[in-house]
Amino acid sequence: MEHEISRPVNEVTPPPPFHREEIINIAKPGCPTKCGNLRVPYPFGIGSNCSVNPWFDIDCDTSVDPPNMLVSSRNEFHLIDISESQIQIKNHFLTSLCGNRSMNFTLDFSETPYTFSDANKLTHTGCLAVLEGLSHRYVAPNLTLNNSAGGCVSFCSDDDQFRGRSCPGNGCCQIPIPKGTVFLKSFISCLEDRWGNVKSKPCSYSFIGGKDNLTFEADSGLSEGAVVLDWRMGTENCSQARNSSDFGCHGNSVCIDADAGVGGYRCSCLKGYQGNPYLPPGCLDIDECINNPCHSTAICVNNPGSFICECRRGYRGDARRNGAGCFQMTWSKLSRGLDAWMVFLVLYTVFLILRKFVRKRNLKNRRKKFFKQNGGLLLQQQTSVQEGQTILGNTRIFTAKELEKATDQFNESRILGRGGQGTVYKGMLSDGQIVAIKKCQLVDDHKSKHLVEQFINEVVLLLQISHRNVVKLLGCCLEEEVPHLVYEFVPNGTLFHHIHDDSNGPEFPFSWNNCLKIAADVAGALAYLHTATSLPILHRDIKSSNILLDEKYVAKVSDFGIAKSLAIGQTHITTFANGTFGYIDPEYFQSCQLTEKSDVYSFGVVLVELLTGLVAVIPSTIEEDAKGLASHSQSAMNEDNLDSILDARVAAEGEKEGEVAVAKLANRCLNFNGKERPNMKEVAMELENLRRAQMGSTVDTRLQEDSEIFSKGNYDYGWTSTKEFGTRSTSASDIHPITFDTI
Repeated sequence: MEHEISRPVNEVTPPPPFHREEIINIAKPGCPTKCGNLRVPYPFGIGSNCSVNPWFDIDCDTSVDPPNMLVSSRNEFHLIDISESQIQIKNHFLTSLCGNRSMNFTLDFSETPYTFSDANKLTHTGCLAVLEGLSHRYVAPNLTLNNSAGGCVSFCSDDDQFRGRSCPGNGCCQIPIPKGTVFLKSFISCLEDRWGNVKSKPCSYSFIGGKDNLTFEADSGLSEGAVVLDWRMGTENCSQARNSSDFGCHGNSVCIDADAGVGGYRCSCLKGYQGNPYLPPGCLDIDECINNPCHSTAICVNNPGSFICECRRGYRGDARRNGAGCFQMTWSKLSRGLDAWMVFLVLYTVFLILRKFVRKRNLKNRRKKFFKQNGGLLLQQQTSVQEGQTILGNTRIFTAKELEKATDQFNESRILGRGGQGTVYKGMLSDGQIVAIKKCQLVDDHKSKHLVEQFINEVVLLLQISHRNVVKLLGCCLEEEVPHLVYEFVPNGTLFHHIHDDSNGPEFPFSWNNCLKIAADVAGALAYLHTATSLPILHRDIKSSNILLDEKYVAKVSDFGIAKSLAIGQTHITTFANGTFGYIDPEYFQSCQLTEKSDVYSFGVVLVELLTGLVAVIPSTIEEDAKGLASHSQSAMNEDNLDSILDARVAAEGEKEGEVAVAKLANRCLNFNGKERPNMKEVAMELENLRRAQMGSTVDTRLQEDSEIFSKGNYDYGWTSTKEFGTRSTSASDIHPITFDTI
């Protein structure tokens, strides 16, 4: 049920309050307020133009005693009483069956503002007879009718018929009338087949009666009492009617939707107000102070809709007549009260100081605990960093307060994406730099240890890397329950998103030249990881969703959570296979021996993604199971059918020779035998040569630069960062700067 409150509009000063006994705003000006002793409030009315519409007209005949009142509608009925939500009418509706003579009655309120209340029941008295009732339910707001029917059978002996006793019982049965019913038809039929000729039985009757009381004389066939009807305004509920010009609720009233799914509404005064809510200015404030609800030594102050009691000066208490009242303050009591108050203030001040000290100490201990729990000691051992100090130049440890301010208390509107390791937020540091902050997820102790190891592993490895095509780690925060990593913000999402999401439109310049450049950037970064760092680094999770694109669509490799480094002279690591299905090296998966060729295989899958526009795992059909993109592309290459899998954009813009060369390179990278695959340095060189041939360049300064750095073992490129907010991917796989999936 919906309630809407109406208040006076542009009211400068409230109208004066009035007594509860005072009767105001009962009827429209100039219209009678009573018919006999019965008060007739608006929207009802006696006489012309005194009601809201003809359904509420009251014809008052005072020539008889008591006066006779008729409600003018399609069927006029005699009015007994009017209340805030109901009216009562005389009960002269009777159905009878006497031998072959029968009489039925029908009540139809389907086009009126009246419906049956659930205070009514259809009562049947008689012997071996069936009462059948057909009713229609009124359903708002489209005013459709919903049919329903009911009936009951009464049994009794010839000499023991119902005579004003309780019902149901011998010779009597009842049918409830649902709230909201607008149409009722009642008729009686005999039971003849099984019980023989019952037409000689006494007469049977049915009539409308109340639930809890029943008065009926079987000899005369007369019933007394009233039929209770609910009434309402209009056919629209409060929210709909409020927008209409003839909305009936005025100031300081509440609009109440009609019950039982019936359209329309009623108005009621707010608590503390009285009057007729259907007539302007609406309900007025009641002056509760007239009845003096306060103590004799208190002052009553009337407020709109309420009142307050205040003790006079020198007294204290709740000031209520029925409460503690007011009692006089003596100087000794006041002095003791002041002394107690001063002691309380001193103790409270000491308490605040001690609580601040304890909270500060607990916070410090808590941060030390989390620093140790999040691998801070291990990080100190591997990086020689002390808590609160800067790590390797621009990479530093952030405080929790800094990151909370940067992300607006980690507001959900700042989320870039979620993954297996945690949630990534966009943030702005105090110097205005836009960053990506990964908040590791809170897990159980067993998983927590594993995630902390990945976290420390990623920090330690990224501290060794300085390359323009590897996402830059700016710092971390260890003093919260879960560790946080802070990266440079890469605004243009993941390569996966741009390859496979058709909603990108023309914003991403997906040309063949760009594909070659992205492939060459990633290959150069991986070659750097394998050959130019102090210890070779194996990424283990190269995939298009871990390749980010900055504002100039420069590729950046991310997610080093499961990366491993090789010791000097070491060729492989024996470890459980880890990575993403569709990209993981099958040889590594079978042997659990991780080599640099495992990254080569994963990069080969990314190359095929760029060529074909297909995902790494091709969805299954009814006829066949799902299969990997690697085997699918190798089958096409072996059958010399490259055109069948090329992406339309690549086929339209690229040169045939270049496409074939990249496809062959990818095929070599995807060789099942890792020893037959090229290394990443060879892949990077070949891609650079293809770019040079594609662009018609005579000098490849980038290739020369990379060759020199590879040979020197010192590979350090400048960083690309952004100060502007960019768009983010909404795909589950586009979490940046880092996510991983395991098998």
